[in-house]
Amino acid sequence: MAIPSERHTFRGATMGTTYAVTVVGRGIDEHRLGGLQAGVESALDAVEATMSHYRPDSDLSRFNRWRDAAPLAVAPDLLGVVRESIAISRMTGGALDVTVAPLVDAWGFGAPGPAAAPPTDAEIIALRRDVGYRHLEVDEASSTLRKQRPGLRIDLSAIAKGHGVDRAAAALAEGGITDYLVEVGGEVRVRGATETGAPWRVGIERPRPGPSAVHRVIPLRDGALATSGEYRSFYDLAGARVSHTIDPRTGRPVTHRLRSVSVLADRCARADGLATALEVLGPDDGYALAAERGWAALFVVEDDDGTLRDRLTPAFGALVGQDSAP
Repeated sequence: MAIPSERHTFRGATMGTTYAVTVVGRGIDEHRLGGLQAGVESALDAVEATMSHYRPDSDLSRFNRWRDAAPLAVAPDLLGVVRESIAISRMTGGALDVTVAPLVDAWGFGAPGPAAAPPTDAEIIALRRDVGYRHLEVDEASSTLRKQRPGLRIDLSAIAKGHGVDRAAAALAEGGITDYLVEVGGEVRVRGATETGAPWRVGIERPRPGPSAVHRVIPLRDGALATSGEYRSFYDLAGARVSHTIDPRTGRPVTHRLRSVSVLADRCARADGLATALEVLGPDDGYALAAERGWAALFVVEDDDGTLRDRLTPAFGALVGQDSAP
C-alpha cells in the first residue's frame, strides 16, 4: 500500500521579514523536515548577508561605501541580481532602477529612516546626478562591480526578496522536494501540487490600509507571483499621500491611482522586479507595456469613488482562466 502524500509547513524570519514554506511528500519525518528548513534558512541568510543595505558587512554595503572608480570584487550572486535588474531597467525605460537609493533615503523610506522634511527641488536635482543604472558596470568574468560615479548606491529592495524565494526553492529542490510553496514577505513560488493533487492556491492581498484581506486567489502549479503596492508604506503630507514608490526618472513618489501590481513569471526575482517597474509606470503606461510584452500582470486601480478595479493583461487572464479585458 502506497504511503499517502503529506503536507508539512515550517516558518521563520530573515531578510527583515518572515517566511513560510509548505512541502508535500511521502514519509517526510522530523529529521528530514529539519534538514529542509536548515537548507532554506541557509539560502535566505546568504541572500541577506550579500544583499542587505542595512548590514554594514554585506557585499552590497561594501560596494555602496566604495568611492573608487576601480572595480570591486563581490559575490557572484550579487552580480547576477544586479544584471537581472539592469535587464528589467532596459525593458521598462528605467522604471526599475536599483541605483535609486539616494532618492529613497531622501524621501524617508530608506535605511536612515523617516525624513524630517521632503527633499527640495534643488536637492532632488542634485541627488539624481548619482542615480542611473547606466552608471553601473557588471563584469561576471572577474566577478566585479564598478560604479562610474562615486556617489552611486544600490538598493535591491525591489528584487532581493524575489531572489530569496528562488534560492529557497532551489534548496528544496536540492533536498529532493518536487511539490512545494515558498513565501517570503508576500512573494511566492510554487512547484507541483498540494497533497490532494490540486494546484496551489496563492492569495493576492487586497490593496487597502488596515487589516490584511485577500483580494484574489490564483491557482498555480509551477511559477512565481510577486506584488508591488504602495498601500502599506506611505505617509501624509499636507493632506496628500506620499508613496514609497519612487519614480527614478523624476526623483519623486508616484501619484497615480494604481494601488498594486501582481506579476506571474517563471522566477520570483523576475516577477518582483517587473512588479516594481510596472507600479512605477502606472495603470496606463504599465498596462500597455505589460500587454505588449506578453507579461502576465494584474493591475488593481482605485477609481475616483474609491472602488478598486482589476485590469488583467491577456497573458494573466490566460494563465488564471479568467476574462482579461481591461
